[in-house]
Amino acid sequence: MEKEISGIQQMGIGIPDVHEAWTWYRNNFSMNIPVFEEAATAELMLPYTGGKPHDRHAVLALNMQGGGGFEIWQYTSRKPQPASFQPMLGDLGINICKMKTRDIHASFKNFDKTYLISKEIEKTPHGTPHFWVKDPYGNKFQVIESDNWFSKNSNDTGGVFGAIIGVSDIEKSIQFYTDILGYDTIEWQGEGNFNDLTPLNPKKHQYKRVILSHSKNRKGSFSQLLGSSQIELIENLTETGKNIYQDRYWGDLGFIHLCFDVVGMEALREECKEAGHPFTVDSANSFDMGEAAGHFSYIEDPDGTLIEFVETHKIPILKKIGWYLDIRKRDALKPLPRWMVKSMGLNKKK
Repeated sequence: MEKEISGIQQMGIGIPDVHEAWTWYRNNFSMNIPVFEEAATAELMLPYTGGKPHDRHAVLALNMQGGGGFEIWQYTSRKPQPASFQPMLGDLGINICKMKTRDIHASFKNFDKTYLISKEIEKTPHGTPHFWVKDPYGNKFQVIESDNWFSKNSNDTGGVFGAIIGVSDIEKSIQFYTDILGYDTIEWQGEGNFNDLTPLNPKKHQYKRVILSHSKNRKGSFSQLLGSSQIELIENLTETGKNIYQDRYWGDLGFIHLCFDVVGMEALREECKEAGHPFTVDSANSFDMGEAAGHFSYIEDPDGTLIEFVETHKIPILKKIGWYLDIRKRDALKPLPRWMVKSMGLNKKK
C-alpha cells in the first residue's frame, strides 16, 4: 500500500501536571474528547530518553469540531525539565502550535486575558487574522481563522491547525515538509521584520518566513475530522537559532513532537529512508495504548525536530458501551462515516 498522510493527529506537549493541564486545555481550547488516558513506561523512545525507559502519564484529547488533538504528556519517574534558556522565535524546534477558530473576534474577546500575548488581532503577511496566546506553562499558541470544520457547536475554537517551526535553512526545510509530508503549496514567503510577530519578537530580529499548505485533500479514516493544516517555517537571520531540546529528553517541558495520522507505514518507512530521514524509533507492529492501538514511528526534520507517524489500528468510538473500532478491518483510505466519528463526542469529559 502506498503511504498517505491523513492529517495532523496531535501535538505532543510535555507538561508538569497532566490533569491540571488537561483541565486548562478543556476550558480554553475545548480539548474535551479523550481518545486514551494511560499511565505506562515509555520503553521504545530510548534514543531520546537518555537510553533508559521512563514512566509517564499521557492523555490524547480531541476537539470534535475538527483539527488535530493534544497528546498531553507528563513524566512520572523523573521531574520534567525546562530549557536552560528562554526559547525565542526562530530557535530550532516547534515554536508555536496553531489553533483554528471560525470567529477570530469572538475568540479574542472571550479568551482569558491572563493568557493573551497579543494586544489586538494581528494579520499574517497574506492577510489571515490571528492572535497569540500562551498556556500556564509558557507554551505559545497562534489562534488563526479557518473555514475548514468537521462539525460546529457553541465553541468558536477548533483543534490543532499546524505549527510554527524554527529552522536553520528554510529552503532545505521546505523540501523536507513538501516531499515527505505533502505541504506542496507556498501560500506566502518572504523575509524581514514582521508586524504580526512583534509581540513575540522583542529584539526585532529579522526572519525568513514561509507558510505552507497542501494542495491535495487528505485521505484516511479520520481525514475529515483532522482536516486541512498548515506548516509555517521561520529562520532567524539575526542570531543563530538554538536547539530547544538541546541536552533535554523528549517529553520534557514544551512541544515535544508533531504527530501525523498515516496509512501505509511500510511504504513510508522506505520513502523516509530514501529521502535521508530514516525512522529513528519504530514500534514495528501494533503498540497498545490501553484504549487505543497503532503502529508508531519517528523521524527527524533537518534540524532534529521530531515528527511522529501513527497508523491507527484500534480506537474507541463509544467507551460507555465498549464500542472499539478495528481500523484494519476496513478500507483505511476511506473516511469513516461522519455519524460514527461524531459518536466519539459522547465520550466528552466536562
